[in-house]
Amino acid sequence: NKPSTTQDNTTAWTKIQMGAGNSLMIRIFGFVAAQEDEQILVKSLTTTRVFNGPCLKWVAPLNSSTTRKAIPLGELEYLIVTNTLTGEKRVEQGPKQVFLGSHDADEGVKTAISLNARQFVRFLDNRTGKVRVILGEAGCVVPGPYEKIKDNEGVLQAIDLKNHEYIRVENKRDGTQKIAKGEQLLFLGPYEERVGAKAQAIEIDAETAVLVRNKRSGQQRLVTEQQIFVPHVDEEVLKVQKLIKLADYEGCIVRGQDGEDKYFYGSNPQHRSFFIPPYSEMVELVWSRGRRRERRDLKLQKLDLRPFYMSFEFNTHTKDNVELILEGSFFWEIVDLPSMVRMTGDTTGDVCNHARSKFIEAVSKVTLQEFMQVFNKIAADVHKLDDSFYADRGVKIHSLEVTSYRCADDSTARILQQIIQETTNRMNKLQQQESANEVALQQMAGEIEQEQSKGALIQARIANSEQTAKMEGIAEGERLNSFLATTATQIPDIASRLVCSDPS
Repeated sequence: NKPSTTQDNTTAWTKIQMGAGNSLMIRIFGFVAAQEDEQILVKSLTTTRVFNGPCLKWVAPLNSSTTRKAIPLGELEYLIVTNTLTGEKRVEQGPKQVFLGSHDADEGVKTAISLNARQFVRFLDNRTGKVRVILGEAGCVVPGPYEKIKDNEGVLQAIDLKNHEYIRVENKRDGTQKIAKGEQLLFLGPYEERVGAKAQAIEIDAETAVLVRNKRSGQQRLVTEQQIFVPHVDEEVLKVQKLIKLADYEGCIVRGQDGEDKYFYGSNPQHRSFFIPPYSEMVELVWSRGRRRERRDLKLQKLDLRPFYMSFEFNTHTKDNVELILEGSFFWEIVDLPSMVRMTGDTTGDVCNHARSKFIEAVSKVTLQEFMQVFNKIAADVHKLDDSFYADRGVKIHSLEVTSYRCADDSTARILQQIIQETTNRMNKLQQQESANEVALQQMAGEIEQEQSKGALIQARIANSEQTAKMEGIAEGERLNSFLATTATQIPDIASRLVCSDPS
């Protein structure tokens, strides 16, 4: 019988003795058989040898033997084998069966790396320190016996750069950097590492510019030439600027490297549109806002130089110690921007606070009743009698109006409402009486005008009657004259009538 492939020489000898006819010969000679996928490891007192199957080997009585399976490797598998005597390593790559040497030890079957067209892998040789790069679609990729994958991520993806993208790459061996521009599929070199993420190239047009700084010299430059801009390897993008456009009524301030402020106005054709030069910045003003100017968080870079309204609200006391809450509005404008910037950093806060102090001073001199009668005059005097304060700050107050007022105390407010109601009722009654008087005056004027018209009618009738009588008299006289003229020719004169009448 064939000895078992998993037993040592002693076991094989026993089984052959039990099953063979020529027992004397088998007692003297021990044989071990190996299949095609097996090998026999024979250890003597001084050496170790292997015999790959298929084979039948005789093993001396003082030697030991074992059989072991060959290691099958598939098409995508490999094996790292180490010679335990010399320490040398080798790689066995499938597909095949691997028969280990007498002093070989394996590290286990491993799967080879398969790369697609967008992948790559980098191997670091621990013995030489060299880095080997294998790009995608290179078939079955197997590391060398002393190589390991360099990157923690293992297989790396190539960097897909579109035509408007770029990335900064650093060579870790010599510290140099380069800019890789799209459109391309970027595979990193042996010692290259990406610095940061992919960045978008900047489209510079008529309304876009780029401020860049050279990291070697520290100099800044403003790129305005129209292009798809990618910075040089020594440059970094500080800011992408949009063209600043000013309307006719707008203004702004640009502070240069020397700290000097330059003023730009939309009314000046040369200032209507511009880019901020290198080492310069737009000055941002921070003003107070709210009806009481309690929050200073209104940030402005472009200033509206047109007149506009600004509301306010604050508390004050009258001479008779009535606390009032005044509400009103300014109608104002900026007329001298440099003076405003030179004198104040919070224009709205200064204007409202100054007006409040003046209101408090003026209202404290009058009683509530007097205030109700002259509050509009007080509002006018507050800014007209103190125009220098506003003029020094480049501001012109066109009007200052109190739109409403109320008492801070509820009981006083009720009394004030009663006073206001009584005043309103009285004014309404006066208005009604004035309306009635106007109606009566109009009625009287109508009657007078009617009587005057009647007198004129009578005079006209009299004059007409006189004229009619006069015309009738003239007509009657004309008829008599005509009659007398006719009778003068037809009737003899009186002397003739007397002669004719004498009988003798």
